[in-house]
Amino acid sequence: MSEDWIWGIGGNFPLHTAVLKAMPLGVKPLSAEAHGASSWSKTAKVGVILSDGNPKTYFLKCSTGRGAKTMTKGEYHSALTIREVVSDLVPKPAGWGEYTDGQTQVYFYLADFHDMDLRAAPDPRKFTGKIAELHSKGKSPTGKFGFHVPTVLGIFERTVTWETSWAQCFANQLQDVIKYDNETNGHWPQFDNACRQIIGAVIPRLLGVLQSEGRSIEPVLIHGSLWEQNMGLDMRTGETIIFDAGCTYAHNEMEFGTWRGSWAYHFKKPAYMRFYHSHIKPSAPKHEWDDRNRLYSLHPYLNDSAGHPGSISRSM
Repeated sequence: MSEDWIWGIGGNFPLHTAVLKAMPLGVKPLSAEAHGASSWSKTAKVGVILSDGNPKTYFLKCSTGRGAKTMTKGEYHSALTIREVVSDLVPKPAGWGEYTDGQTQVYFYLADFHDMDLRAAPDPRKFTGKIAELHSKGKSPTGKFGFHVPTVLGIFERTVTWETSWAQCFANQLQDVIKYDNETNGHWPQFDNACRQIIGAVIPRLLGVLQSEGRSIEPVLIHGSLWEQNMGLDMRTGETIIFDAGCTYAHNEMEFGTWRGSWAYHFKKPAYMRFYHSHIKPSAPKHEWDDRNRLYSLHPYLNDSAGHPGSISRSM
C-alpha cells in the first residue's frame, strides 16, 4: 500500500516505513540513495535528521529469497557480538526487520554508515592485531562450538548447533555446503567419494587430534567470511573495518580458510599470517597448520561453488 512507503524524500531508493521503526524515535528521513554493491542484496545510504537536530547517515541492506531472513538476523547478531568484543571493528548495527513489497517478502539490515575505501589493503600489523584481539577475547558463552542464532555464508545457512567436539562442528558445516553444492550443480560420483573421505577420515584425523592426547582448543568468535571484499578503510578514522559477518564460535584457524582461496589478493601475502601468529601461535600439532588451512579452505570454496553455478571452485 502507498502509505507503507516514504514519499517526498531525495534519492532513488524506495524507503519503507518499517525501516524507520528500526531508527531512534523522532527521526526525519531526508534521502535514500542506492549505494554500494552486493551479490545477494540491494543496498542504500539513508540520510536522516535525528530528534536533536543532528544529521545521521545509515547503511541499509535489503534482501529477498533463499536465506534472506537468516542472513539478515544473523548479520545483526553477529555485528552486535563482534562489537561487544572489539567495539570499532564493525559498523554499529541499528536493527533488522521485514516488510512486504507487493508479493515479495523483504528483510532489511540497518547499521551506521561509514565512508570507506574498499580497495585499500589493510595494514598487516594493525589489522591482524584486531583480528587476534577478536579471537582472544571473544569467548563462547557456553564453552562449546556454535552460535546462538543461525548465520549465513553467501545465501546458505550454516549449522550452528552447540558442539563440544570441533571435528563434529566443522563436519556439520562442511556437510552443509556439500549439500548446497550438490543442489546447485548436481551429483558427481568422484566428488561424492572425495567428500565421504573428507568427512569420514580427514576431519577426524586432522581436527580430532586438536582435542586428543591432552590437547585442547577453545571456541572463539570468528567473523566467518573474512576476505578482502568484506572490509574497507574508514575514511574518517583510517582504520580497517569489516562487515557482512556470519559469526560462529570456532577454532580460530577456520577464519583463514578464505585467505587460501583463488579470490584472495591482499591476504596471500605472508605478512598477514606472520603478524597474526605473533599474537596467536598455531595450534598443536603446529606442523599440521597448513594441512588444516587447506581443509578449512574447502568450506568457502564449496560455498562459492554452490552460490555460483559453473564456478571453477568445485573442480579445484
